[in-house]
Amino acid sequence: MPSNTTTKAVYKPDSQSTDEFIVVVQDESAAQRWIGGDKTIPLVSIVDSFDVFHSGQGSQGILQRPSKQELETVFGTHNDTEIVETILTKGKFVTGKAIDSLGQSSKNTSGQQTSRGSVAGGR
Repeated sequence: MPSNTTTKAVYKPDSQSTDEFIVVVQDESAAQRWIGGDKTIPLVSIVDSFDVFHSGQGSQGILQRPSKQELETVFGTHNDTEIVETILTKGKFVTGKAIDSLGQSSKNTSGQQTSRGSVAGGR
């Protein structure tokens, strides 16, 4: 997969809701094999991290980390491994343009320098 794209597993607990729970997938082909029954593949080889993200506004919404209570309500647990397994098996894979931690495209096409703050503490 090109470095400027990312794949995520997206799970909607209710088809009528805009709620989505998301994990970033590191290796989609390994994920497909794992879903197909090859449980010898460790989850750490499939997902980028065990961080679960939530958007209450669909795919265009801001991603946030859900509370333990939200996870308990939707998944019946707040155990990250069980939740990641559920998202992988019941969700769908979506591949799109990579977004950095600031919510910006990974490539700066404007020709301008992007500042991420001062390393020297503002001095």
